[in-house]
Amino acid sequence: MSETKYNMVKKWIKSKVFDGTFQPNQKISSESELMKQFNVSRHTVRLALADLVNEGLLYKEQGSGTYVSERSLKKNQTNSVSSKKVAIITTYISDYIFPSIIRGAESVLSQEGYQVTLFSTNNNHESEKRILETVISQNFDGVIVEPTKSAISNPNINYYLNLEALKIPYIMINAFYDELEPISVTLNDMQGGYLQTEHLIRLGHRNILGFFKNDDMQGLKRMKGYLKAYRDYGIPIIPQNIITYNTKSKDSALPLEQLEDRLSNSPEKITGIVSYNDELAMRILEVLRQKNLQIPEDISIVGFDDSFLSEVSEVKLTTIKHPKSELGEMAAKLIISLIEINNGPKSTDSTAESYVFEPSLVIRNSTKKINEFVCSK
Repeated sequence: MSETKYNMVKKWIKSKVFDGTFQPNQKISSESELMKQFNVSRHTVRLALADLVNEGLLYKEQGSGTYVSERSLKKNQTNSVSSKKVAIITTYISDYIFPSIIRGAESVLSQEGYQVTLFSTNNNHESEKRILETVISQNFDGVIVEPTKSAISNPNINYYLNLEALKIPYIMINAFYDELEPISVTLNDMQGGYLQTEHLIRLGHRNILGFFKNDDMQGLKRMKGYLKAYRDYGIPIIPQNIITYNTKSKDSALPLEQLEDRLSNSPEKITGIVSYNDELAMRILEVLRQKNLQIPEDISIVGFDDSFLSEVSEVKLTTIKHPKSELGEMAAKLIISLIEINNGPKSTDSTAESYVFEPSLVIRNSTKKINEFVCSK
């Protein structure tokens, strides 16, 4: 029990240092205040403080109290001879399109002599918090980060503000936290969703299901593109045809149950499907096969990302091309530029700006014209 409380005190203090609540050279809570807050003994508090002093996070002044170490000064001194360490934080590492993004970034960084450390949040805020604490404590030169659940309020914003205060540059990829206005490398997801939907509309489809992940910014923007295509072509939107899901339900049966419901209960036949990504599209194809629906004879489907999955099935998937490796390479170039600006003499021509890739449609055999009339705007 004592060890658990000791860890609780220690973790709380570290968290307040790493999120910037306790600033360098600021006096932290007294031993008595910590004893009262955590209902622990003075011995437990002193053990926790001693560990943090040994780690260099805190320092003591006799008769005055305990203070936060001047880590920013330590970092600036270290940066005179750059350690050349970059952290890459993605929501996932080993599956889907993420290995390609990471390889793209690593290839550029390694050529420039940077060591790369990979982290995965699993799209979980608590994991993101722990990783950001590690990044701050280990004095990385820069960070490439994919935001966690970028469409919803993030409890870890203070950690990013502390990165800024400590002059640790970061680049966001695939999405970004709007309130931070960071430099980012993204795909024009709204245009991607538009191209998916427009392709089906121009093939004569009207009753089109749209599947969108709603706790990541990419999903909301792709849904916006879906809606815009319907409006631009003057076709009434059927609200029930918009199916949303989140990270928690990503691997569950929920989106597929909603698919089955719409296939069974739609007043008019569903002839087209727009999928948030190729990964979900593969699961949708399995449901359609079980219902003896032929692709594209009975129903057309468009994926997103042009991942390896789009060509492994007997149905070659029409999809939106994602830059993948190129996105990783661009992010690496930008973070190197920011690190050099941060460490070297300020140059008027040293700039780093956000970059947006434009999507394109890759047409394969999962879509089919069902009406000779091709709608025009």
